[in-house]
Amino acid sequence: MSLQLTKLVKPKLNDISSIYRRFKLSKVTKQSINIVWLKRDLRTQDHLPLKMAEDSDIPYIILYLIEPSLLKRPDWSPRHLWFALESIKNINVTLKECNKQVEVLFSDAEEIFNSLSIEYQILNIFSHTETGVKETWDRDVRLRNHFKSKRINWIESPTNGVIRGIDSRNGWDRRWYETMRMPIIQNRYSNRKTVSIKFNKPLPKNLTTSLSLNTESFQPPGEKYAWKYLSSFVVDRSGAYLSNISNPSKSKKSCSRISVYLSWGNISSKQCYQYIKYHPKFDQNKRNFNGFLTRLKWRCHFMQKFEDECEYETRCINRGYELLERERNQEFITNWMRGKTGFPLIDASIRSVVASGWLNFRMRAMLVSFFCHHLDQDWRDGANFLAKQFLDYEPGIHFPQFQMQAGTTGINTIRIYNPVKQSQDHDKEGVFIKEWIPELESCPVDSIHEPWKYYSSTDFFQDIQPHLAYHKPIIDHKIGASNARKKIWGHRSNDLVKLEKQRILDKHTRSNKLRMKT
Repeated sequence: MSLQLTKLVKPKLNDISSIYRRFKLSKVTKQSINIVWLKRDLRTQDHLPLKMAEDSDIPYIILYLIEPSLLKRPDWSPRHLWFALESIKNINVTLKECNKQVEVLFSDAEEIFNSLSIEYQILNIFSHTETGVKETWDRDVRLRNHFKSKRINWIESPTNGVIRGIDSRNGWDRRWYETMRMPIIQNRYSNRKTVSIKFNKPLPKNLTTSLSLNTESFQPPGEKYAWKYLSSFVVDRSGAYLSNISNPSKSKKSCSRISVYLSWGNISSKQCYQYIKYHPKFDQNKRNFNGFLTRLKWRCHFMQKFEDECEYETRCINRGYELLERERNQEFITNWMRGKTGFPLIDASIRSVVASGWLNFRMRAMLVSFFCHHLDQDWRDGANFLAKQFLDYEPGIHFPQFQMQAGTTGINTIRIYNPVKQSQDHDKEGVFIKEWIPELESCPVDSIHEPWKYYSSTDFFQDIQPHLAYHKPIIDHKIGASNARKKIWGHRSNDLVKLEKQRILDKHTRSNKLRMKT
């Protein structure tokens, strides 16, 4: 039996030319497009990337990416994605009449852009610079190299007055005010046909299920509501802003409540600044409005700090505090997370933020102080838990602020908030406490801040409401505070702490001479 060899036929010259023409034609006919990549900028106005895309003659698509790798992070929560997707629904309602929509794609960014670059000739990608976490920073480094190899131009626009790649904070304040005073971008959308894309990777069923949340206590997402809240604050609610800012009940109305809209970009910092600064009511209520604008600037200051050193999400700002020893107590951590510490204002604050996604600044600071100082727990065991609860979670604010309250910066005053005094000062009548702790509904007002002094039984209020027994305090808060002062203040004399202090001051502070006020 002989072997049969396949005869190799040499292609004719005409055949080669035909193949080459078909290949060349396929390259030529690949449609050229631009891409707008939305991140934490979920709005239709004052949006430079969208304006740049509209101003070009190239068809463009608008993308929002749900990246599986980011969903695995310890700070991620379904409520964050819910808010983002609902904001996008609002954008799509606005853009529908212009024959446009935001495409939501589920996959890692590298896979998505690789897939799209096979189907289309991507010329430009427009986006805002993301002040995200270390993982998004590293992803962007990889993407920039990838786009460069594909000859794709990636144009990133600054946001919130945050500047990428600066060596010094000198002059930052002046530039921030200049940015806030720049003209608001008026986005206008043409009716030209959009590009339909093919990317078949649906959301996993478990992720879709996780988005079925009880959102009744959450603020409604979207650009429309951002302006509704801002307008009502300026016109009706701001008169008691500074006087009620620390009151856990009254602050729900007197504070602006636009933090969540700023965090997800339903409204820009510039829009917010100018709406208040140039409002006809500004001079009538200058003290409260200036107080608000100061906090708006500080918000961006912390985002700039995180942009310059995003490792703050996992390590102490002052590396010297990595040497501070703490004994992890899982029972303490669990009771704090569940709002079962036995300290009414602490427990009410935890239960409130878990249910509603919002809490005023004073209560947030108190929760961190109690966790890190009174309970003597590592800030990292509490930071991600609260990040998951805050609907307005912004990494650039959350982690530096958390560490400032935890006393791990080496440059800020260490504040150890007395949970009883805070309760007496800011919830005098126990309104907030009774709203969130039904166990204390029958507790007399004069005992609401220290119920353990009034009731001596093993289970508080068992004779009154057996099914609602409150807890004894898990610690003696006076002893806890005393131990914390000795421990954390004493550590300031550590040589590495002192060395780090100077490094931090050089990197993140500004000369007073180079600051510029409003």
